[in-house]
Amino acid sequence: MHDVKWIRENPEAFDAGLDRRGESACAAKVLELDVARRANETELQDLQARRNDASKEIGAVKSKGGDADVLIAEVAELKSKVQAGEEQARKLGEQLNTLLGGLPNLLAEDVPEGIDESANVEIERVGEPPQFDFEPKQHFEIGESLGQMDFESAGRMSGARFVVLKGALARLERALGQFMLDLHTTEFGYTEISPPTMVRDDAAFGTGQLPKFADDLFCTTNGMWLIPTAEVPVTNLVREQILDEDALPVRYVAHTLCYRAEAGSAGKDTRGMIRQHQFWKVELVSISHPDQSVDEHERLTGHARAVLEKLGLSYRVMTLCAGDTGFSARKTYDLEVWLPGQNTYREISSCSNFGDFQARRMSARFRPSEGKGTRFVHTLNGSGLAVGRTLVAILENYQRADGSVAIPPALQPYMGGLEVIS
Repeated sequence: MHDVKWIRENPEAFDAGLDRRGESACAAKVLELDVARRANETELQDLQARRNDASKEIGAVKSKGGDADVLIAEVAELKSKVQAGEEQARKLGEQLNTLLGGLPNLLAEDVPEGIDESANVEIERVGEPPQFDFEPKQHFEIGESLGQMDFESAGRMSGARFVVLKGALARLERALGQFMLDLHTTEFGYTEISPPTMVRDDAAFGTGQLPKFADDLFCTTNGMWLIPTAEVPVTNLVREQILDEDALPVRYVAHTLCYRAEAGSAGKDTRGMIRQHQFWKVELVSISHPDQSVDEHERLTGHARAVLEKLGLSYRVMTLCAGDTGFSARKTYDLEVWLPGQNTYREISSCSNFGDFQARRMSARFRPSEGKGTRFVHTLNGSGLAVGRTLVAILENYQRADGSVAIPPALQPYMGGLEVIS
């Protein structure tokens, strides 16, 4: 959500910010509704003030035995006008909120220009991709040949984009989640959260999934939304809260199932585990002081990178361009892991700074230690990491010619000492 006062003072800058995202100019429409809303508020205040005065006059007239019929009629008419004005205020407020609620966040100044992912900027490559003396296979070929990755059975019960993992691969999936949680809680100081995985409309609106991306979500018959990421419930922990400045930053980590309809990805990654309707993910969320969110963004991204490095996986860091940055984000780094079977890098984590965009939608504030009033917090999140895609990366990077898969040393304690899946 955007600050109407800031738009009022900076209409050209607001439209320029929308233009970077390929959105039409909107400041004039916002300000038109804002002017109407404020004029209506002023009129309401005048009507209510006159009604109060007239009510007092009625009492004074009656106390003197006078005729107050004219004043009584005026109060009745004023009451009707106030009710009409309140209804108009509600309509204008809804129109303004609907308009603002559908507009994306404005980008940070250092986000590169561009209309799609082809303009994303590579910042750094870390690690050397493994070299094989055989033709590396894709993860689903490895998993199926091991007899531990079953798409056919999943398809019979649930349809496409689901998988059944068995035996050591099921344990590897569980081990990855535990490893990531332990790393983020013990080394990086995050507080572990086990949140609900169904939320109401206001929670999904608060983090920007609604109303724009309803088609990307699964909805239950009673109107609850299955979360696409733990970002939604975890960030909403500070919804309508006022935190003390000294409590910032607040850092949370959650390991949850996530659900995505993948409505816009027909034909993409139909084989394998890259793009599933249901998957596990470890999510990092930070609630930050506005003056510290840029540094917090680098810090959080570093924590996601640490997972890849401890697992010995080669990756690169990308800054997303204007046209590829998500609706709610001011700036996003993508971490892309090397997949030998596909001979390319694929996204395994997105780490974003949202500024006060989500906080305004959630009314999440903090009380400065000095001065009066409250300020909106800044929110950030990132995958730390997507568990399924990390499993994919391990299968492809640690595969052997005989079809077995070595287990990275960091995961072996979580696998009961097992060193190889065969």
